[in-house]
Amino acid sequence: MPHSTRRAALRATLRDLELDALLVTNLLNVRYLTGFTGSNAALLVHADSDDATVFCTDGRYLTQAAAQVPDLERVIDRPCDVALVGRAAKAGADRVGFESHHVTVDGLDALTEAADGVELIRASDLVELLRLVKDDAEVEALRMACAAADRALAGLIEHGGLRPGRTEKEIARELENRMLDHGAAGPSFESIVAAGANSAVPHHRPTDAVVRDGDFVKLDFGALVDGYHSDMTRTLVVGRAADWQRDLYQLVAASQKAGRTALEVGARVSDVDAAARGVIEQAGYGDQFLHGLGHGVGLQIHEAPALSKAGDGTLLPGMAVTVEPGVYLAGKGGVRIEDTLVVREGAPELLTLTTKELVVV
Repeated sequence: MPHSTRRAALRATLRDLELDALLVTNLLNVRYLTGFTGSNAALLVHADSDDATVFCTDGRYLTQAAAQVPDLERVIDRPCDVALVGRAAKAGADRVGFESHHVTVDGLDALTEAADGVELIRASDLVELLRLVKDDAEVEALRMACAAADRALAGLIEHGGLRPGRTEKEIARELENRMLDHGAAGPSFESIVAAGANSAVPHHRPTDAVVRDGDFVKLDFGALVDGYHSDMTRTLVVGRAADWQRDLYQLVAASQKAGRTALEVGARVSDVDAAARGVIEQAGYGDQFLHGLGHGVGLQIHEAPALSKAGDGTLLPGMAVTVEPGVYLAGKGGVRIEDTLVVREGAPELLTLTTKELVVV
């Protein structure tokens, strides 16, 4: 979808809110609306016309801005937010929204001084609401990110990367390097590799702990492609799987399947969480499911909607979310299984294609 189409959708929201313009200072939102990937920028989106919308960055990005934002008026100045509010004041704007979830207290003082009588209106999460539903270009970037992660894990397993004697850190480094080899710009986040009892720690950071025969190894990782994040967790067994490991794995797999099945257009996000959580609670492990079921993914690794008990809202076609139930037995081991999916009419589209059968390596 062209960035101008996204800005048009935002302008409609601004008119509904009776705002003359919105000052966008969150860099991810600037990227979403313009395609600009530099580290300093702001955007003043006018409600009336894209022709009046102004993009600002500093002199370091003069050439990059011309290439990435050719369709908007470009201003080279610093600080960008103050410069754009000043322009709005000179243009006669009355009500200008600002991203109150992003602007600091000191930043607001600077904007107020530059506003010169313009009323600054708190307008949080307006762009984030648009980002909830992914367009075709965003879904394709997510597909590519998920494919890079799938291929990296397949190569890790095929070439013996999970053999006994390797450390969690060594496995994490190899996994991340393999994602780079398959087209990722980098990992989505610091990869989680947790062996043995460490697999019972939901967000364990890789250490020098050594993988041993009979260990669970939990791998939670993702690839970054064109600014979009994938997210996947697989839990495997090294050597021979014990009965308790198979039983625990099958329980989490059943929960994960229930959560994926509940991803229907119009479903309440809290109900999706309940569908998966209920499977684990009925088995007597509710207290060992220590987090929400999932979250949105996109330009951020964690974004709305939140699939959790306290989550609010309903699923819309095009939302990209994770489903990741887990059961964690402290001092013994844990299982988490996670996929990235896109909500569709009918069944959701699965983007992470690595098998969810228990893999024993």
